[in-house]
Amino acid sequence: MNEKSITILEPGLLSSIQDMGRYGFQRYGVPVSGAMDNFALRAANVLVGNKMNAACIEMTVIGPSIKFNYPSLISITGGDLSIKLDGQKVDRWSAIQVETGSILTSDGIQDGMRAYLAISGGINVPIIMGSRSTYIPAGFGGYKGRPLMAGDTLLVGEPNPTTKHEERTLPEDLEPVHYGHSHIIRVVLGPQNTNFTSPAVNTFFDSRYIVSNNCDRTGYRLNGPILQHKTSADIISDGTQIGSIQVPADGNPIILMSDRGPTGGYAKIGTVISTDLGLIAQSRPDDNIVFRQVSVEEAEAAFFEQESILYSMDPTLFKNASNKVKFALSETSSSLSPFLHEGSKKVQRNATVKIKGKTFTFGISIESN
Repeated sequence: MNEKSITILEPGLLSSIQDMGRYGFQRYGVPVSGAMDNFALRAANVLVGNKMNAACIEMTVIGPSIKFNYPSLISITGGDLSIKLDGQKVDRWSAIQVETGSILTSDGIQDGMRAYLAISGGINVPIIMGSRSTYIPAGFGGYKGRPLMAGDTLLVGEPNPTTKHEERTLPEDLEPVHYGHSHIIRVVLGPQNTNFTSPAVNTFFDSRYIVSNNCDRTGYRLNGPILQHKTSADIISDGTQIGSIQVPADGNPIILMSDRGPTGGYAKIGTVISTDLGLIAQSRPDDNIVFRQVSVEEAEAAFFEQESILYSMDPTLFKNASNKVKFALSETSSSLSPFLHEGSKKVQRNATVKIKGKTFTFGISIESN
């Protein structure tokens, strides 16, 4: 076989093609989908020199067995699924060379919940509505709109000619810590926190919640102290986003995730900040979650700090960011100074972060279409 491809020998528990998601179609009822752990997917792509939105394989609990039909550069990030290459355990958060005929296997979960396999060039499946992500409930995107199965052969794209393609490892001090089973999750209050009693809001932040068995790509249902609404749990349906925390009539919170519906009719007590969504994605049943309230400014600062990790791995990847999110980076000093361009749907944010003794100023402009 001359073409660049991989063959699925065993599918694992739930393996699917995902990228950063399908934006611009929620108004038509199409979910965003995409990677549950967005940071892990992007880091995997950066390590092998891909654009951050390249399609990867998201692996859940038990990874697939895969045969490589050509020499390639791969990386594994996210949870520890005991991934092995030709019988030898693979280091996570590293880019490694793979020879033709090599077999990748998984012995199952040791830490976290999901891992990501990136291959230099990205998984080459059709782009549907701007994304290669699989939305399994509706059967579209990814590879034939379904989880991967034994016998599937996936084509791989051409490596990015402007980036590094060599074995390397994310510096140890930058690697995400051991995920464990207890998580402090930062939350911005609202948008419907006033629909809850004051004691309920206090309970939400003062209590420990347990991840139930009802947790998947759509949402994570939690068990714990019941949260009381002032009147009804129902609201006029409005937009949802990844990390929205709905509380239905039974009083148990539900954290909405990648495959959530675009709208929902339950009051939302808060929103998990984007930086901590990966911790939710890596949580499994019976894990403990404690919520901590933060401001929008604190959420932004956490976001910029996380972006600095990706920048430190390969600054060149940010030079050609998408037209929706553009980063301007320089080693200078600046203060956090948000401003809104009047008469347009464009927001600019600047922030300074320090990493490994260097100070980086990040500017991000976000334009809606």
